[in-house]
Amino acid sequence: MAAIVPPTATSPPASKPTEIPPEKVDYLNLPCPIPYEEIHREALMSLKPELFEGLRFDFTKGLNQKFSLSHSVFMGPTEIPSQSSDTIKIPTAHYEFGANFIDPKLMLFGRVLTDGRVNARMKCDLTENLSLKANAQLTNEPHMSHGMANFDYKGKDYRTQFQLGNGALFGANYIQSVTPHLSLGGEVFWAGQYRKSGIGYAARYNTDKMVATGQVASTGVVALSYVQKVSEKVSLASDFTYNYLSRDVTSSFGYDYILRQCRLRGKIDSNGCTSAFLEERLNMGLNFILSAEVNSNLPACFLVLSVSLPGDRVQLGFHGFAF
Repeated sequence: MAAIVPPTATSPPASKPTEIPPEKVDYLNLPCPIPYEEIHREALMSLKPELFEGLRFDFTKGLNQKFSLSHSVFMGPTEIPSQSSDTIKIPTAHYEFGANFIDPKLMLFGRVLTDGRVNARMKCDLTENLSLKANAQLTNEPHMSHGMANFDYKGKDYRTQFQLGNGALFGANYIQSVTPHLSLGGEVFWAGQYRKSGIGYAARYNTDKMVATGQVASTGVVALSYVQKVSEKVSLASDFTYNYLSRDVTSSFGYDYILRQCRLRGKIDSNGCTSAFLEERLNMGLNFILSAEVNSNLPACFLVLSVSLPGDRVQLGFHGFAF
């Protein structure tokens, strides 16, 4: 009797790995990019916090839902333009009175200062896609008053802006979404008073985890920035600026940490300046702000304490502590 041989087990054929089809891009429905002048806004949010030095008192009183008045007293140093890389500050003190009108389609802001300056800003939505923004400043100093108007148009997948200013200043910029994550743009300007013109180009690539931007202009400026979102609450940012005409180079690295009731931002740059900015919400309408800056090239630092209350704000600061 022949031996019964059990059938050999056959292994099932290896399954092929599932291939994920490439995502199809609908180039007729690309997202609308952010405005050209705001392509670095994520990096600026982390690297350029609103540091404060001196003493300031702000009070805002709402008269109705649309109209409010404000009072401000400031005492502290003010930076003045300088051709050198050193920062020049002079002590100043002034009082400021302001009036605000806020409507869904129209916003008006006016300020009058004791040193003779008058500032005004306006934003008006002419249509659903077209808006007008204007600002002006009048001073007692000759040739220092200026004004500018911007016409912004928001398209389906692009934005454009046209600028008009005193001194025969004309400018225009345009930014277009090329892919769902990449947008390219450019700008031109002409300053007739100084007989100068310029052209610039910019690129921005953003995903859910990172934002990278680059900008170059004929004025000699090359600006790069990168923001990495580590988590929903933590992001790291860095920027690099190079002027190939003056050979000046600056770079900085910063962080942005958002907690449940506070936000912490800080940076360190190549000039030896380290700063930190803490804003904590103690209660509904009550905020606590603490900012500090240390410059290793100068024998001084400053620390600022601020308390924000509903409808008003009080800021007290001390500066000039020598090491």
